[in-house]
Amino acid sequence: MRGTRPGAAAYILPMAALGLAGALALLPGLDPDAEGLLPQFVGPLAAILLCTAAFSTVAHADVVAARLGQPYGTLVLTLSVTVIEVSVIASMMLHKDNNPTLARESVLSVLMIVCTGIIGLCLLLGSLKHREQTIQQQGTSGYLSVLIALGVMLLILPNDTRAGTHGAFSTVQLVYMAFIAVALYGAFLYVQTVRHRDHFESQPEGHVEAPPTPRAFWIALGMLLLSLVAVVSLSHPVAAGVENFLGQFPLEDPDAVTGALVALLLLLPEGITAVRAAARNHLQHSLNIALGSALATVALTIPVMAFISVLIERPMVLGLDTDDRTMLLLTFVLSILSFGTGKTNALNGVVHLIVFCVYVMLLFLP
Repeated sequence: MRGTRPGAAAYILPMAALGLAGALALLPGLDPDAEGLLPQFVGPLAAILLCTAAFSTVAHADVVAARLGQPYGTLVLTLSVTVIEVSVIASMMLHKDNNPTLARESVLSVLMIVCTGIIGLCLLLGSLKHREQTIQQQGTSGYLSVLIALGVMLLILPNDTRAGTHGAFSTVQLVYMAFIAVALYGAFLYVQTVRHRDHFESQPEGHVEAPPTPRAFWIALGMLLLSLVAVVSLSHPVAAGVENFLGQFPLEDPDAVTGALVALLLLLPEGITAVRAAARNHLQHSLNIALGSALATVALTIPVMAFISVLIERPMVLGLDTDDRTMLLLTFVLSILSFGTGKTNALNGVVHLIVFCVYVMLLFLP
């Protein structure tokens, strides 16, 4: 983790995003759903500013993380991105007609993009540069055990319960499973940050920069919160713009494509950070970022969406279709095998990326 100060854009763009969000709140005629030529440009502009604000969030989270140290630094980063993702998914779920499968598709997309795409790139590029890389096997196994348990209980089990219908938990089951997910994630955080911190520590850096000064830390923390507010504020117009744009195409499963697009945009900053860490031969730090993001998404996004679903009385379908269930189970098995020896090579990365390519194909040709 490097304590590099963010560039000027990381301070200017979140403020521009907040400015646009304020204009949209004060001028309803600019809403992307409104009639006219100008509202048609608001959606793309909001999407660009949301993405730049997300990058700014990661940049400032890096400074905060450098001051806090590991594993708290990675935790700050993953929780920040999770807040962004929840806000965007909630806005898309509440936009226009009910999208009962959107939360499911978004969470599945995060799991597939992280565990096959991002991790595949990390393993391949890291191994091409350093031949063979080592990881903290106990820490990685901790991530995978919780991730697999939550993935199966929340995305596969709903298809097999008697009380649920068509892949949906009953209200009581949904609330109960939401508490289970949060409790399990809390247990994992205790192990990661208190009980067995050494299992999640990455290799020491060859050149370690001095941590940020207290002044830089507090400025970064303030800008981190400001960037998160900017992203949350723009989540509704971006949701409207994305759905209006994808509605122009004859997609067989528009919710799946929408969920994948949202996940890809929001995971891009973290993905770049993880790949850079792997290229510096710090694969454990890379996995902490990638797997931590996927775990936080499953453990926190679904409970929040479940609460919203019960509150506004809109059903939420979590059970995966047959092809998605097969791909998810394949990804879990592959992850266990890739990290089971504590060492990785280029072949592991290639296999993960091939599975990711098949997942992309199934998005458009289910």
